[in-house]
Amino acid sequence: MRQRKPLVVANWKMNGDQHLVHQVSDSLVALSGALPDILICPPVIFLPNFPKHPNYRLGAQNLSEQPAGAFTGEISAVMLAQAGASHVIVGHSERRTLYGETNSLVAAKVAQALAAGLTPVLCVGETAAQRAEEKTFQVLAEQLDAVYSAQPQWLAASVIAYEPLWAIGTGNTATPAQAQQVHAFIRQQLARYDAAAAPDVRILYGGSVNAGNSASLFAQTDVDGALVGGASLNATDFVAICLSAKGE
Repeated sequence: MRQRKPLVVANWKMNGDQHLVHQVSDSLVALSGALPDILICPPVIFLPNFPKHPNYRLGAQNLSEQPAGAFTGEISAVMLAQAGASHVIVGHSERRTLYGETNSLVAAKVAQALAAGLTPVLCVGETAAQRAEEKTFQVLAEQLDAVYSAQPQWLAASVIAYEPLWAIGTGNTATPAQAQQVHAFIRQQLARYDAAAAPDVRILYGGSVNAGNSASLFAQTDVDGALVGGASLNATDFVAICLSAKGE
């Protein structure tokens, strides 16, 4: 039996309003019984006023690689923690592709998150072209190496999210078997950094996860939950995904 408790993360991206805040919060508060760990990552402006409840925790979608200073528009890890965040998404594919975040920058952000007591949800994944060229494992290894090869002690305090870029917002999803194959590789790679920590690190799948495909993904040995985008903006759908992760 899997010992890792499932984690379901809602990434609202630049969406939502106060109505959605209360709709999602009310829906999750109404749940009872055994639940997965649930993390809501709304736009950071909603964090201070997001209702607090034991059924879920709050996270952020990004952070600065700087601790403080003259960096207009940036938000530090310490500020996020003070606003109520326990986790922060780092290296999301949209940050890498739209804003040019490099592996080294992502590593610096992970360092800031951990220094402030936040759990980084480190995103890794390949493009459609890289997958077609059979470079998936190479790309993932490079992205993971940039963060953990020199700092293996960080691994035990991290969550990993595999999000193939060809599945983000496209409606295309890796099959459960494909997801398991990649997640198993990631876990093997993590063992190279810290063999003791790797079996306990939660590896999430992200890429057009919805209420219809989540259960089959969560049934895979090394799929420990999901990073959910569009489906997290619908309270009913998101609750269904969370409930499908209760399984074990």
